[in-house]
Amino acid sequence: MPAANYRALLRTPGAAAFFLAASFGRVGVAMTGLSVIWLVHSRTGTFTSAGLVGGCFAVAEALGAPQVARLVDRFGQTRVLPPVLLAHALAVALLVSLVAVGAPAALLALGGALAGAGLPQLGAMSAARWAALLRSGRAAELPSAFALESVSNEAGYLLGPALVSSLAAAGHPVAGTVLATALSVAGGLVLAAQHGSAPPPSTAGPTADGDPAATRADRSSLRGEVVLLMGLSLAVGVFFGAMQVSVTAFTVAHGAPGAATRVLAVSGCSGLLSGWLYGRRRWRTAPRVQLPAATGALMLGTLLLLTVDSPLGLGLVVVLTGAAIPPLLVLFSVLTQSIVHQTVLTRAFSWLGAASAAGSAAGATLSGRAIDAFGPSGGFAVTAVAAAALALQGLAGLHLLRTPEEEPR
Repeated sequence: MPAANYRALLRTPGAAAFFLAASFGRVGVAMTGLSVIWLVHSRTGTFTSAGLVGGCFAVAEALGAPQVARLVDRFGQTRVLPPVLLAHALAVALLVSLVAVGAPAALLALGGALAGAGLPQLGAMSAARWAALLRSGRAAELPSAFALESVSNEAGYLLGPALVSSLAAAGHPVAGTVLATALSVAGGLVLAAQHGSAPPPSTAGPTADGDPAATRADRSSLRGEVVLLMGLSLAVGVFFGAMQVSVTAFTVAHGAPGAATRVLAVSGCSGLLSGWLYGRRRWRTAPRVQLPAATGALMLGTLLLLTVDSPLGLGLVVVLTGAAIPPLLVLFSVLTQSIVHQTVLTRAFSWLGAASAAGSAAGATLSGRAIDAFGPSGGFAVTAVAAAALALQGLAGLHLLRTPEEEPR
């Protein structure tokens, strides 16, 4: 298994510019949802209202992202991103204004929904650019490119929430929201300006060139294998949502609430390292065969979570669970770009992201109820169920997720 070369990937004409722009903007995307919660809480003083607005934001993001991606696939990133970014910035400005004047909860929820609906899905657009850039003759490098994306995403979700929480703790929740929007919009605009690396649009629709494969792709973009990949992403989202709540509950129950941040940081750093190392290798094993191994490793880690009895023990176990996630996300991306027609690729990536976001919200809710009923172990049980669902779907993928290269001739 020869080593892949990240430096060579980023030296590909246009690659470094769009990757850095998307990575910069992704920090803002990672900040936005949490910044909305802190913003509303700072005015209302209650997490009930903040949670309502944050929930509306998340639901609107999950529903709106695939619709924006549909426009991107049809008209191109450079045409669609600027108006979407403008709409998002205006929606956030409206929400800040509503909070400032003490608007009722219903109006705040509407403002949160508008902001979520226009949140740019820069990760999906960056992944689509890699797929277009490496499609001809360099497809073997795609896992390494998607590993770079995974590392960027992990770094964004380590740095972004920490910035928001620090600003909120210092009494500047509005600054956190403004900074999140500024980073998202700036990164998105720079990405949109990179015309050369953008996937070609199908301006008149996917059937414009008479390509029957494109017609079938448009009609079946959410069927079969993609539905399974969405199920996998949903389960990963449940794991994420349950993990964040459960780690916090566990450390509070053991008299060390401050340890939650450190434990989650250990998990994130473990993910950064594993994603980087995974992308350094050229794996000869088919992605669908790697999938059960990765899901099995995560399931093992979640079972170990049920046995820990101290924050230190928890910190050791999350090294394993955190390390299992980036290879999974890379495999999802590799399988998606192999199975889905290029005319609907951004949309497919966005549906996977939407499924993960929905799962995260569900996981946080389910784990909270389980913790209230059974203590922190109840929350970790939710993560174990999510990992078991992943493992079962991974086994199903052995049969269903055959890429075109593996089909019998």
